[in-house]
Amino acid sequence: MNIPTEPIGSIPRPAFLQKGMADLTAGKISPEELADLEDKALIDTIRRFEETGSPVITDGEQGKPSFLTYPLSGAALAPDGIVIPFADGHTRRLPRLTAGPFSYQVHADEYLRKARIHATKPVKQAVIAASALSLIYPENGLDGYSQAEFLADLVDEAEADIRRSLEAGAACVQIDFTEARLALKMDPSGGLLRSFIDLNNSVLERFSDDEAAKIGVHSCPGGDQDSPHSLDVGYGELIPMLFELRAGNFYLQMASETDPRKVLKTVQQHARPEQRIFIGVIDPIDPRVETAEEVRDRVLEAAEFISPARLGTCDDCGFSPFADDLSTSRDLAFAKIAARVEGTRLAAEAVS
Repeated sequence: MNIPTEPIGSIPRPAFLQKGMADLTAGKISPEELADLEDKALIDTIRRFEETGSPVITDGEQGKPSFLTYPLSGAALAPDGIVIPFADGHTRRLPRLTAGPFSYQVHADEYLRKARIHATKPVKQAVIAASALSLIYPENGLDGYSQAEFLADLVDEAEADIRRSLEAGAACVQIDFTEARLALKMDPSGGLLRSFIDLNNSVLERFSDDEAAKIGVHSCPGGDQDSPHSLDVGYGELIPMLFELRAGNFYLQMASETDPRKVLKTVQQHARPEQRIFIGVIDPIDPRVETAEEVRDRVLEAAEFISPARLGTCDDCGFSPFADDLSTSRDLAFAKIAARVEGTRLAAEAVS
C-alpha cells in the first residue's frame, strides 16, 4: 500500500540569500540582484529536496518574505498591526491596511511557475488563508472602505490565489491556517474561530468537488525561531470545526503533541470519509533528527484510528515560515525530510 507523504513548505534560506535580503534593505544591492540570489537558492533547494526521495516537493518558499505576507508587498500598509506573541517571549507583528480597495500584489503561482522550471517531481504550492489576512483590517475601520467590502475583495483574491496555482500545475494547493488554534487563544468562546471557518469556506465553496480534492488545509500551533504561539490550546477544541472546511486534505501537526492518541481519536470522530488526513511525523522545532523507525511507529499509531487508505504523512510545520528565521539549518531540515520519507515507506510496507 502507498501512503503519500508531503512537506508543509518552507526550508531555511541559505546564508547568501539571508545576506542578500539584508543588503537589499540596506540599499547595497538591487532587487534584480536579489532575484538572482533567490533563483540560486531555489535551484539548490529543489535539488536537495529531490535527493531526499520526497515524492512531492515545494520551492522551500525561498523567494517569500514569509508564508503570511507574500501577497502584500506594495499594498497600502502600516507596520503597526496585530501582535502575535510566541511562547519564548518574542513577537511577530502583522501589517495594518491603511486604504482600499484591497488586492494581492503577488500571487503564489508566480513562485510555483519558477519552481516547476527546475523540478522533476510534482510541486505543491502553499497559499495563505483568507482568515489570516482578514486580521490586517484595522479595528477602527477605514473611511470609504468598509470591512464588508474588504472581506468581499479578500475572498475574491484568495480564490484567485488558489485557482491560479491549480491552473499553473500545482500537484496540490495547501492553505496555511496556522491562526486556527491562535483564534481559540484570542477568543476561547470559539466565536473568532467560527468566523475564520466561515470566511475560509466562503472561498472553498467556489471550487468543485474535483478541485477540492487537490486543496488541503494545514493547521499547527505556529513555529517561529523554535517557538510555537498556541501549543497550549488543545486540538480537541479545534478539530470539530476544522473538518467543516470544504477541503479534501488536512495536514495536522502531531509529532509535537503530548497525547497524540487523544487527538487521533478526535480526528477519527470528526473527519469526513472523503477527507485524507496527513499526520505530522516530524517536529521542525526539535533539533534531533527523528529516526525512520520513529516515523514508522507514529504512522502505525495513526493507522489505528484512520484507515491507511486515507492516511498520509507530513512535517508538523514549515522549517522557516519567516525568511529571517535562522533557528534551523538547511542540513537539519533535509535530514528530517529524508527520515519522514523513509519512515513512511517502512510504515506502508508494514500495513500492506
